[in-house]
Order: sequence, then structure tokens, then C-alpha cells
Amino acid sequence: MPYDLIVIGGGPAGYVGAIKAAQLGKSVVCVEKERVGGTCLNWGCIPTKALLKNAEVYETLAKKAAEFGMKVDGFSVDWSEVIGRSRKISDRLAGGVGFLFKKNKIDSVEGEAAITAPGKVQVTAADGTVTTLEGTNIMICTGAVTRNVPAFPINGKTVIGSREALVLPELPKSMIVIGSGAIGSEFSNLYHTFGTEVTLIEALPRILPNEDDDSCQALERAFKKQGIKCLVGAKVESLSTTDNSVTATVTTKTGKTEEITADVCLVAVGVQPVVPQAPGLELTDRGFIKVDSRYATSIPGVYATGDCIGGVLLAHTASFEAVQAVQGMFDPAYQPKQVVNFPSCTYCHPQVASVGKTERALKEAGIEYKAGKFPFQALGKAVASGETEGFVKLLFGKEHGELLGAHIVGDNATELIATLDLGLTAELTDEDIHSTIFAHPTLSEAIHEATLAADGHAIHA
Repeated sequence: MPYDLIVIGGGPAGYVGAIKAAQLGKSVVCVEKERVGGTCLNWGCIPTKALLKNAEVYETLAKKAAEFGMKVDGFSVDWSEVIGRSRKISDRLAGGVGFLFKKNKIDSVEGEAAITAPGKVQVTAADGTVTTLEGTNIMICTGAVTRNVPAFPINGKTVIGSREALVLPELPKSMIVIGSGAIGSEFSNLYHTFGTEVTLIEALPRILPNEDDDSCQALERAFKKQGIKCLVGAKVESLSTTDNSVTATVTTKTGKTEEITADVCLVAVGVQPVVPQAPGLELTDRGFIKVDSRYATSIPGVYATGDCIGGVLLAHTASFEAVQAVQGMFDPAYQPKQVVNFPSCTYCHPQVASVGKTERALKEAGIEYKAGKFPFQALGKAVASGETEGFVKLLFGKEHGELLGAHIVGDNATELIATLDLGLTAELTDEDIHSTIFAHPTLSEAIHEATLAADGHAIHA
């Protein structure tokens, strides 16, 4: 008997979609080329956050111990153990996904998948064995990988992508990072904290360019204060490599050309989709899979969700899309939802998080708004924790006071943003937040104060 659903890809879209379908009582099989969990769990979100936690602990012990009245002697780092911890965490969580598959009676097949016809998937295992699966529905969740830039060919040694950056056998003395999105910013902060001399190069006028201008400026100031060299508005013209070094020829924003040499160059200029072989599958001009409002592709009975369809390339949006697609494919009366409001999180130090509109976008759209901003340095919990860098900035509609956007820089920003994401989804106004009691002392009080600040009524600033 054919499966009700064949899922191609076991990442945040694939495994979540598979579990959702199983919860609906459907028979499901998931095909994954490597192991379940996808890039996020194995080579992205989870191992990077494990390494960043290592960096946070290192910074506290090595650089801040005296601030907390402690003295640390004979302190050292075992880099292999640092890397090993992140790999163990990925292994553990991948095993957890495997357990969920068993719990929900989801079959799992390892190999390279190709759609040979509607309802048919051919899987080629590593040993060359070929298996054909049949299913009423197929969902492609193959994700994306580091973008291949011909001018910056990755050799895995001196020019690397994010995957290699997670398992470097030795801590480099120096590193060039091309691209200051979430990946570039996180790795810049991570390696710099452990002592690597980092030069971060961004072609656009600001680092973390999709964030609100205030957030970008705050992070750049923080990075420069830490000692990370930030070159914005700069273009890398070429890379030249030797066996143990790499040199970038860079045109700065002033038009000056300079050469920067380092042990390693991390290319972090975005990702490109992974698309399985599938005759008749229509793609966008950027190579992503075309889907309609129900996440259906050009092949009957074949759907696609997550990074491979473009749009917002985040693990949590991929999971959301997969659930929506599954509900829609098994319930014709259900209209799948699209990604609208979503939290964006960068886990460097200080953390950066946002949801909704930036001030720049509101100005470009001609929308009248009011802004409230509250600094962590005026917050009791932040001072007590020794983490006073950053702020909460909220944007409200001028006439009705509806929440339009939220931007946070600082300690636990990536946790705090969920409250404001919920606020956007629930269409809360400044009055709703005014009338909410926030616990004291907490970092979340900054949300209340920023709301009051939008009307010039902040209590503690």
C-alpha cells in the first residue's frame, strides 16, 4: 500500500511535517540523505548555539570573573572539547527526533531521493541500493546550503563555509568573515571571544543589514568595542590562497583598496536551495521551488516547504510552513496560512532580535508611527546581571497605537522577542501593554518601559 505522505528531507520542515501528518492518523515515511534533524540540528542552529554558550562561559570566566568577585587561576581552553561538546549535543537531539519518529510510527529511509513521477520517489542509498517508494502525497523539505560564490571557492581548509566553521580542528589565529548576516555575525563573535583576530566584511552600509538601523549601529559599536574589525560598505574583489593562509583584496567604502591576510576566510553570504531531481518541477529565477498558496508545486500531489521555497529562510518558519501544508493537503476546506510575522534572532553577544516592521520600512511606506526606546542600563535586573548593553525599541501606529514592530539588542533578546511576536499576532496596542503588569525585577520590564516611552512617560529613564 502507498504511504499517505512521503517527506523528502528530515530538517525542521520535514520532521515536523512528518509528525503532524502522523498525528492526523496518516501513514508517513521520511527520506533523509544524512540523518534526521537537517542542517539546523546537525550543522546550523543547534551546534552554533552550543558553541556560542561555550563562548559566553569562556568570556565570563576569562574576562568578567573579577566583576563578580571571583579569581580564576590557571584557566585554559581545550578547543577539541569545545567542538566535541557541540557535536555531542547535535547527536543527542538527532536521536531525539529518531525517537519521535518511532513514537509516531513514522518510517525513515536514508538516501538520496528523486521524484520519478507523481506519487513515486526513488531512493538511492550510500551503497548504491535503490528503493522505490509510493505515496499519495509528497512533500519536499530539502532546505538550503551555503551559497556557492564562484569568486570565493570553498576549499574546506583556508576558505570555508559555516559547516566547516563548526568543526575546525584548531582555533585559527586570524579569520576573515565575508557577510554580516546572522551566520557571519555569530561566527565573528564566537571566534573572536576565543581569541581569534576577526575582520568582518559587509558590502551593505551596516552589519546585520536586515535589522532596524538602531540595532545595526548598536551591534557594530559593540563589535568594535570588543575588538572585531568591521568593514561596512566594502567589497571583496578577490581571494587568493596558499596552503595555510588566505588574502582578501578589499575595496573599502572610501574607494581605497587594501589586502587582508588571515589563516581562514569564512564565506557567509547567504544560502542556495537544495532541489531534488523531479521532472516538471518549476523553479523561480533564483532557483527556489515555486509553490502556490497551498504550498503545492507544479507536479500534482507534490508540495514543498521550508528554505527550498525561498522567502523567510529560518527553521521556525520552515516548521510553520510544513504544518500548514500538511493540514491543507489532508483537509481541502483548510486554507493554509503564510508566514507574516516571524521573530528574527541573532545569537551573538549582544544578542539581536526583532519582529515586525523596522523604522526604516515604516518611513519608506509613509506610515505614521511613534517609537519608544528603553535602555537596559536603566533596568535593575540588567545591572544586577552585569549585562547592561542594549535596549528595547517598540514601534506603534500613531493613530490607533497598534504594535507595528519590535527590536531588542542585549541579554536574552532572543527570548524576550516571543512576547512581542505574540503581541503582533494578537494585534495588541500600546494601551494593552500599558495595562499589563510585568514582574520585577526582570528584563521584560524593558518592554513595558519602552511602551511608556513611546508617549514620553517612561518611569525609569
